[in-house]
Amino acid sequence: QVQLVESGGGLVQPGGSLRLSCAASGRIFGINVMGWYRLTPGKERELVATITSGGSTNYANSAKGRFIISRDNTKNTVYLQMNSLKPEDTAVYYCKGDLLYSGPRDRQIYWGRGTQVTVSS
Repeated sequence: QVQLVESGGGLVQPGGSLRLSCAASGRIFGINVMGWYRLTPGKERELVATITSGGSTNYANSAKGRFIISRDNTKNTVYLQMNSLKPEDTAVYYCKGDLLYSGPRDRQIYWGRGTQVTVSS
């Protein structure tokens, strides 16, 4: 069983920072792309940032210049450093992993359960 578990969400004031973590565990052969997405009530889930196994990153326009995605391949963990947070960043943040389980041909997408981020004074 492969699991993605997010942590690090919470309540922060506008202008503050949070660091989200997502740890993948279980029978993992390899990890391709990992990413963060967020969901706000009334909106579709949107991409925040992704990172490949080689470290190439991609950001939503709303995240550029404020958020930094990184990963530790030795720990099967991806991070999202969020700075200069705004009320509109309030959402449930989900981790997504494009993983190889068991072997090089066993590819599957996994999602975490999400962590709430609330930006409010």
